[in-house]
Amino acid sequence: MNAISTIIMITAVALTGCASTRASNPADPFEPINRITYKFNDSVDKAVIKPVARGYKAVMPTVGRIMVSNFFSNLDDVVVTANDLLQFKLVQGFSDGTRFVVNSTLGAFGLIDVASVGGLKKHDEDFGQTLGKWGVGNGPYLVLPILGPSTLRDSAGLYVDGYPSPMYQMNNMQARNQAYLIRGINRRAEFLDQEKVLDEAMIDPYQFMRDTYLLRRKSQVYDGNPPRPKYNYDDDQGDDNSLPSPAAGTPSSATDNPPLTSPR
Repeated sequence: MNAISTIIMITAVALTGCASTRASNPADPFEPINRITYKFNDSVDKAVIKPVARGYKAVMPTVGRIMVSNFFSNLDDVVVTANDLLQFKLVQGFSDGTRFVVNSTLGAFGLIDVASVGGLKKHDEDFGQTLGKWGVGNGPYLVLPILGPSTLRDSAGLYVDGYPSPMYQMNNMQARNQAYLIRGINRRAEFLDQEKVLDEAMIDPYQFMRDTYLLRRKSQVYDGNPPRPKYNYDDDQGDDNSLPSPAAGTPSSATDNPPLTSPR
């Protein structure tokens, strides 16, 4: 069992014991325990992960960081291709599979993204999106230790995606763990500049992270075109003033393209 599946199982057991806690958002019934986990993750990030990411960014040239990102992105294309096929996106699956072959050969094991230069677009598919594609709901929102925002559906998807991942298939456990560590540090370094803007914009960081994560995942499941919410106009009793305004109650362009809140 890998580290990701262990974290998911521990979180599931912890949340089972907290099912009676109150929450203000129906999508987040475990909000009290989620906030505790969020604070734990934030403390670990400030004490360990962020300083390491800053040091990595300071010593690693920009070109090097791009190559590291390209390398892991290329490995992810294996999982993306598998989920393309599970969603019957055959043309996209062929494109993503071709990306992996091209970048693994002409791109020096994925260090150089030759495929994008050749017009093969990068896609983002995972098993959580596949489940959503076939009608499986999010389930309760969860904050996983270290891994961050998720849902019950996406946590199961994260576990399943581990099996086709080339990193998971590495027989050397030490090399596999080092690969996961390098990928995590590199991804954390990518968010160092963005978080400055987010810190200034957030009143409640936990709520902001939760809402933007759920919006982003909904957008991904529906390929950037999520359905608009349905309102019960009978409850409005014919009062046009009681209808939600587009600015306050309906999705905006931010819903279709919500900000990236966490790496996956």
